[in-house]
Amino acid sequence: MRRYGAAVLLLLTGGAVLRISLFSELYLRYVQVGLRPYLVVSGVVLVVLGVVAAAAVARGRGEDEHDQDHDEDDHGHSHGYGHGPRIAWLLTLPALALLLFPPPALGSYSADREAARQAAQGVGAFPALPAGNPLPLTVGEFSSRAIFDSGRSLTGRTVSLTGFVTHGDDGTWYVTRLLVSCCAADAAAGKVEIRDADAPVTDTWVTVTGTWVPKGKLGSDAAWPPVLDAGSVKKVAEPSNPYEKR
Repeated sequence: MRRYGAAVLLLLTGGAVLRISLFSELYLRYVQVGLRPYLVVSGVVLVVLGVVAAAAVARGRGEDEHDQDHDEDDHGHSHGYGHGPRIAWLLTLPALALLLFPPPALGSYSADREAARQAAQGVGAFPALPAGNPLPLTVGEFSSRAIFDSGRSLTGRTVSLTGFVTHGDDGTWYVTRLLVSCCAADAAAGKVEIRDADAPVTDTWVTVTGTWVPKGKLGSDAAWPPVLDAGSVKKVAEPSNPYEKR
């Protein structure tokens, strides 16, 4: 049975990749939506390789048994040989765990470890905001305008932000999103301080509606993180894609 270790590992890994990319949207916990086709192709290739490897082992095993029969006829006994340590089967456990128990999206722990990062653009004018009240914005969009927009386009507008809750050491709390360029490995935290509202439990997903509170000089460290004066806080379900693209 140990001969099939590599084949089983390929099949489990391929099956796990297909489970999160082809048969669900769990892949959005790890990569951007545009990478889905590559994951599906990779999963199919791994499964095919696993089937080919298993077939090759079965064919080789049949030949070995045939040769062994000849040896027993000629010498009246046979020799048993191992085919690798049994501990090698432990390599299948991570793939099996991914197949059965996909890990959750990154949350407050990852956000808290991320140092404050400002957007790449400098201070300048931003395009006009669309009509609508409240206006839904991503955490990244709100933060960029709050920190760098010389036109102060957020002034007087009611906006809504969706993210998970994180807490500061001084009792403040934030609506937070992880911003990714490609996948979860390059995630950076974006957060908005929420005022005039009770803090929900850490990692709770919420939509906060409110108005921007200017602070600090544009483009300075004092302007980060931006502030939202909350009018309402509503608990929501975690979105299928928990990350924002930066």
